[in-house]
Amino acid sequence: MDGYIIATVIKAVLVLSIIAALAGFGTYLERKVLAFMQRRLGPMHVGPYGLLQLAADGIKLFTKEDFIPSGANRLIFMIAPMITAATAFIALAAVPLLPEFKLFGVTVRPIISDLDIGILFVLGMMAAGLYGPLLAGMAQNNKWGLLGAARTAAVFLSYEVVTGLSILAPIMIVGSLSLIDFNNYQAGGMGEWLIWKQPLAFVLFLIAGFAETNRTPFDLIENESEIIAGYATEYSGMRWGMFFIGEYANMITIGFLASLVFLGGFNDWGFLPGGLAIILKVSFFFFFMLWVRASWPHIRPDQLMWLCWKVLMPLAVINVTITGFVMMV
Repeated sequence: MDGYIIATVIKAVLVLSIIAALAGFGTYLERKVLAFMQRRLGPMHVGPYGLLQLAADGIKLFTKEDFIPSGANRLIFMIAPMITAATAFIALAAVPLLPEFKLFGVTVRPIISDLDIGILFVLGMMAAGLYGPLLAGMAQNNKWGLLGAARTAAVFLSYEVVTGLSILAPIMIVGSLSLIDFNNYQAGGMGEWLIWKQPLAFVLFLIAGFAETNRTPFDLIENESEIIAGYATEYSGMRWGMFFIGEYANMITIGFLASLVFLGGFNDWGFLPGGLAIILKVSFFFFFMLWVRASWPHIRPDQLMWLCWKVLMPLAVINVTITGFVMMV
């Protein structure tokens, strides 16, 4: 038991450190990718090819003045960013990141906790992340922050339903909520990937993932085209940074979920070993989100809600109904 606890703690620390570093490095990659697509150079002056820009940003966030508005609820104002970052990392606890491997003769399972309800846990923790922006907007004693919090709640709650319904059909096929079982179900090769059986569910999950991670064209939670910053209007310094660390960590989580549920997980992919295969798949989804940001304009809040309730929701329900009918027949 002691060995299990020590191994779990070590894996948790490693996942937290690596994903936090990747989330930070994601800001550099985003600026470089957007610059390339818009025929610019991006960060170039801080270190070779601007690689030290990440360190400069970190120093700036840690040393920037951190103030709390007068009249704000100090405790909730301080806790809200922590909720966003913490839930993003906790969600990864039930995600198998790589296949098993041996290290110094010991079999290592790169998953912090293999839960039988892994998908439910991940989606639940990502949904709990809603409380970060919601409480942030409510606590700052700013009417614009409050309106941003209300919009955040509307978007997250709406698209959580689409996410759950899009995953429901694959769950019916596999008959399990464990992400390990999803990976094993597709072990027969590329022809066994669930994307071929559930293409509509894959598209719905991907679209809902953009809304849940606050990515363009659905970035209405903290819309950069507006004069204010929604729920983050009164935040500065590292508290502001924690919101965006959570955002990038959630992008990585969505990439892992899409890869494990629909694209064969970490099974060997032809001549590629499973570990490298899932890294490439997650990297593609991360790049795809950056690509979309460079290609698509923002949409209005009413268009976002119309898309959810009048297009995506009916399609998700129809997909679940047809899947159930086919399984019964």
